[in-house]
Amino acid sequence: MARNNIIVGLDIGTTKVRAVIAERGPQGGFSITGVGQSPSTGLRKGVVVNIEATLRSISAAVEAAELMSGQVADNCWTGISGSHTEGVISRGVVAVNGKNRARREISEDDLERVLEAARAVDFSMDRKILEVIPQTYIVDSQSGIRDPLHMIGVRLESEVLIITCSITSAQNLVKCVNRAGFRVNGLVLQTLAAGRAVLTDEEKEIGVMLLDLGGGTSNIIVYDQGAASVTASVPVGGAQVTSDISIVKNIAGETAEKIKIEAGCCWDPLLDEADETIIVPGMGGRAPFPIPRQLILDIVKPRMTEIFELVKTKIEENRPLRTLGGGVVLTGGGANLSGAADLAAEVFNLPVRIGNPLPVGGLVDDYRNPAYATAVGLVLEGNNREGGAAQAAETEAAQGGGINPLALVGNIGRWLKREFF
Repeated sequence: MARNNIIVGLDIGTTKVRAVIAERGPQGGFSITGVGQSPSTGLRKGVVVNIEATLRSISAAVEAAELMSGQVADNCWTGISGSHTEGVISRGVVAVNGKNRARREISEDDLERVLEAARAVDFSMDRKILEVIPQTYIVDSQSGIRDPLHMIGVRLESEVLIITCSITSAQNLVKCVNRAGFRVNGLVLQTLAAGRAVLTDEEKEIGVMLLDLGGGTSNIIVYDQGAASVTASVPVGGAQVTSDISIVKNIAGETAEKIKIEAGCCWDPLLDEADETIIVPGMGGRAPFPIPRQLILDIVKPRMTEIFELVKTKIEENRPLRTLGGGVVLTGGGANLSGAADLAAEVFNLPVRIGNPLPVGGLVDDYRNPAYATAVGLVLEGNNREGGAAQAAETEAAQGGGINPLALVGNIGRWLKREFF
């Protein structure tokens, strides 16, 4: 079954909506051809509170990416995050069904059954399973197995990380995207997507924490031995830093945001001169006035320190930070704040780097920014999942010897929309 030529990642955040469009090449690779962003005013701490405002932000971001790309999007992979997402560890156990009793070889069917057994957790009615991430397998009491396929055994166990989210939050997010004129191919945990875009296999192997500094929330995912092991979220982000500047200096929120981006800093040694000042435009006819950058630092640094301390406490409830050999990787718009990596290194007492998306081709200068880590990761994750789905569909069609009529109707509908609407 042929796949669409483009793939779209849509990162719907509390303060910004970002879209990335990638175009597949003839040899199977792809390159990013369009990026777009727009202010987001319809979310609070990662949860939709105003559907109309959110869909307008989605439309603006995707249209900007379409204009740059020259392509028309009709579906997308969408990120989801916030304190309503939770991760729990679960185990599943099954007996291996060998093709013959003398040789019990673990098959793909056995892997599917053991993961299904691990999914059988009694969640409340308002929760939805978002991701099931295998961590390790155990074959006949032999632990630490990454891929047990084709091994010989009698008993197969799996340990997985199950990530759930609020059903209503997910439904509202999907509704916003649908009303903006796009179909949601799937919801992906934002930190999982960002991790795919910025983390290396070596970091995941020795242990690394990815911290996505968003506008309303700061979201965390920890990798260990190559697999995600902990997810968490704290309800504080860059919007609180902007609010602090606005309240302390009695200036508009938009002005405070501009000051944070252009002159904000949270690490004292980075200030060139102690008496350096910036000029702030006055409101209501009042004259412009100066603000020392040192004063801005005195406002910003305590809030950023609080965010990092909250994250540290949250993670150490599950595991000691000192075991993370790969240190900490910062992504999200908040990672662009001057001195964020230095302050984080002091709080966590670990190596810290800024997580720019790894190059995948195309508009490198436009997307090599930690603010686009999630959107780029959604493209990568979507491409990976669509590849598996397409392969399964091709296998099914080959075995059935026919064409799936529902898929044919869907393809015709997308072609009509692209050509005539």
